[in-house]
Amino acid sequence: MTTQSRKRWIEDWDSEDVAAWEAGGKKIAKRNLIFSIFAEHVGFSVWSIWSVMVLFMPQNVYHIDAAGKFFLLAVPTLVGSILRIPYTVATAKFGGRNWTIFSAVALLVPAALTLYFVQHPETSYTTFLIVAAFAGLGGGNFASSMTNINAFYPQRLKGWALGLNAGGGNIGVPAMQIIGLLVIAFVSKTSPEIVCAIYLVLCGLAAVGAAIYMDNLANQQTTLKYMTESFKFSHTWVMAFLYIGTFGSFIGFSFAFGQVLNINFVASGQTAPQAVLHAAQIAWLGPLLGSISRPFGGKLSDKIGGGKVTLFTFVLMMVSAGVLVTAGIIDDNDGRPGASGAVLVTYIVAFIALFILSGIGNGSTYKMIPSIFEAKSKSLEGKTRLEQAAWSRNMSGALIGFAGAIGAFGGVLINLVLRQSYLGADKSATSAFMVFAAFYVVCAIVTWAVFLRTPSPKTPETVEATPAVTGESDDKVSVSV
Repeated sequence: MTTQSRKRWIEDWDSEDVAAWEAGGKKIAKRNLIFSIFAEHVGFSVWSIWSVMVLFMPQNVYHIDAAGKFFLLAVPTLVGSILRIPYTVATAKFGGRNWTIFSAVALLVPAALTLYFVQHPETSYTTFLIVAAFAGLGGGNFASSMTNINAFYPQRLKGWALGLNAGGGNIGVPAMQIIGLLVIAFVSKTSPEIVCAIYLVLCGLAAVGAAIYMDNLANQQTTLKYMTESFKFSHTWVMAFLYIGTFGSFIGFSFAFGQVLNINFVASGQTAPQAVLHAAQIAWLGPLLGSISRPFGGKLSDKIGGGKVTLFTFVLMMVSAGVLVTAGIIDDNDGRPGASGAVLVTYIVAFIALFILSGIGNGSTYKMIPSIFEAKSKSLEGKTRLEQAAWSRNMSGALIGFAGAIGAFGGVLINLVLRQSYLGADKSATSAFMVFAAFYVVCAIVTWAVFLRTPSPKTPETVEATPAVTGESDDKVSVSV
């Protein structure tokens, strides 16, 4: 199982071999998981660096209004979502260890560019957009990391392992925001380059850690061929859509939360420096709790089924978004120049609830993905158990990358919807909250219809909920998620 014919290459990895797993495979997988988490963590931090930079950019100095800042936040989200496609197949081409080293080193570019240009307020808005786009490199790291760890762990442990890997990476967002807060509170409200300098060091450490402690798997074959093949299955498109609601919400709100708070604090009469500090003090909490909740979403799905957990998550997200809509309507019609204290508290609590729920949903949806193809692999004729496991692993890795790309695009939409909402007559986010609530309703209906609806004699392809969720897709293969 762990024969190494080249330096740091494992030739015949089989995570489903229980004896080999207990004899040493578990330790190898754990070591790769730890350093994959660290590299992905730094990637998420760099990806979200502009959620902190905009707090250091007062409009009277940089001449960028609120709508322009939301667009600055959308650009790295868009680039990161696109890069997740090539990053997904890169680990099979170059090796998980090798690609982790390269992707960590590549993060030095956006960190260095940001460090330089934020010190020059006279920089054109177009240049800032280009620099922000480079931060999207950090968004691609998630896809390669998740595909790589998916190959290391057996089916029975994927929910927890993938949830831990993703959650540890997601914590990069609040980590970046906490560092920004510390700089604002204790160093300077006009020195964003300090934040960038810290991450130049961390990017280097991530590359060194991957080089020393990680391995490549020679039998990992998640290629564009497998990704294209996955498109034939209806569940691929369903899972990508649902991930817009879970991860798209997490990353979109992570980038926008601080800016939304800042706008509300300024509207309530705080000075710009006060508003920045207060926004920074709160903004990190939502992404942190959302990141921590992700592994537990995967672990809970291991026990009761990903479909049930995902449906429950969307129902509660729908309620939380409804609370935001109600608070927004009250705020828009109370005649005050800014939100009242009660409304601000409601905003914060409801947003944090959305973060926690999106984290749980992230874990549950990524538990569902390997389960879908593990079940489908059982129907492959003329294949050995090892060949079935390899097909399931590679197809799951392909879908993880594709769903991650589509899901990240949801973060783009959130920032664009918020931007458009603030350009409206009310200059508020209320209309955006209405859009989010409606979308979660659709996600809940889709989850129920595809994975939980009790089948009738006339609908043999409907998926039924047993202890896990079972049923058939358009290819007539039973699926358990």
